[in-house]
Amino acid sequence: MFSYWEKKNFLKYDVLVVGAGFVGLSTAIHFSRKHPKSKILILEQGVFPSGASTKNAGFACFGSLTELLDDFWHMTSEEVLELVNKRYQGLQKIRKEFGDQPIAYRPNKGFELLAEEQLTCLDRMDEINRFLKPVFKKPVFSLVKKKKSFGFSEQIKAIVQNDYEGELDPAQYLQELWREAGKRGIKILTGTPVERIDQESGAVFARNTFSDSLIEFQANQVAICTNAFSKKLLPDLDLEPGRGLVMTSKELDFKIPWKGTFHLDKGYVYFRKVGNRLLLGGARNSDFEGEKTLEAQVNPKIKA
Repeated sequence: MFSYWEKKNFLKYDVLVVGAGFVGLSTAIHFSRKHPKSKILILEQGVFPSGASTKNAGFACFGSLTELLDDFWHMTSEEVLELVNKRYQGLQKIRKEFGDQPIAYRPNKGFELLAEEQLTCLDRMDEINRFLKPVFKKPVFSLVKKKKSFGFSEQIKAIVQNDYEGELDPAQYLQELWREAGKRGIKILTGTPVERIDQESGAVFARNTFSDSLIEFQANQVAICTNAFSKKLLPDLDLEPGRGLVMTSKELDFKIPWKGTFHLDKGYVYFRKVGNRLLLGGARNSDFEGEKTLEAQVNPKIKA
């Protein structure tokens, strides 16, 4: 049972956002800037964001050379360029908004490792640089001349450098979003999973962790910012999950010789150093079907 005061102050909003990750927080913040007097609530099922916002690899990237070439098989050239532009401009806006130091952004460049069977992509590197010129004005990709200085095995036949890539700490970025949301009076309730949404009435029903009852919130507008999990609330959406695995090693007793972000196999595999640990992630392409799941578990095939 809720008191008169609770019903009056806590259950009705102008906007209710489902999901407190990057997208949910950003949605709430930008709406608040356009409508400063609006009353906004964010509901998050976990103590921290339950999706990939604080579980990713921290790559500030927009696509490696082989990844972009692969995109042309699935999208038009206009769509590829638009996607690259949105990714890159979005990163620039984040850096301008919060500054590089608060989000631990480092412009350490990106590097793609090429095996023998991928060397043909170098024939199209100049073409891709021309294609990206409207966004970056200068060439993006170049061939690393001193490949041996990286210390990789002879299986790596070439390394492509990306001058516009960097790395950041995703949890520090999230904390900056928290601070901004707090300044704007945006409420965030964690540990409050949303069970269902009535699209006709604007009612949002969330689980009460202290009892079996549901809390009914009312909102003029509802923003569902839960990525592929959105299908749980709106089953008719044309969405398919694509889970990913990111692992870190223990602290190593030798100095990792690399600086920057590294990609292999069309961007599906990636790694970098974090402190003196090796962060390694991706490889979803080795089991696409197995990763079409919302289960938060480790795929043993990919881990191996």
